[in-house]
Amino acid sequence: MRKEAEFTAFAEAGAVRLRQIAYLMCRDWHLAQDLTQTTLTKMYLAWPRITRRDLDPFGYARKVLLNSLLDHKRLRSTGEVAIDRVPDRIPDTVHEGVSADTRLTLIDALALLTARDRAIVLLRYWEDHTIEATAEMVGVSNSVVKTQSMRALATLRAHLGEDRADLFAS
Repeated sequence: MRKEAEFTAFAEAGAVRLRQIAYLMCRDWHLAQDLTQTTLTKMYLAWPRITRRDLDPFGYARKVLLNSLLDHKRLRSTGEVAIDRVPDRIPDTVHEGVSADTRLTLIDALALLTARDRAIVLLRYWEDHTIEATAEMVGVSNSVVKTQSMRALATLRAHLGEDRADLFAS
């Protein structure tokens, strides 16, 4: 019963943040919600193992979320194209001090990247993880994270232009 209460507390505390990360990775609020639910379901099933091994639950959840997204992208039925329209409401918990216009521009720019490159950029620069931690979560080497980060940031800078290049200063 105690383990279930621990999981419930984790899910309540982390669900919004996981959904935001999922949205930034896939740019679809409905898919982000599905990925968040899939992640929480897998976390619930693995919760005894996670607590027994004393793993970081949120770190584990991010890895499950990324794997769920990549699995989803591999399915043939994911040929859907997201509509280019602004969500009804931008979450209040997005980084303070950044205008809504800038956030939307960044989201559009992130859409130019592949799913893996987007995940690397988000983990490194949005979630502020080390190269090593990002490599472990994505399942690639440190050099791949460095190379893909550099290329992805160059793509973002080219799309954003000189006036917003400082948003991705490396």
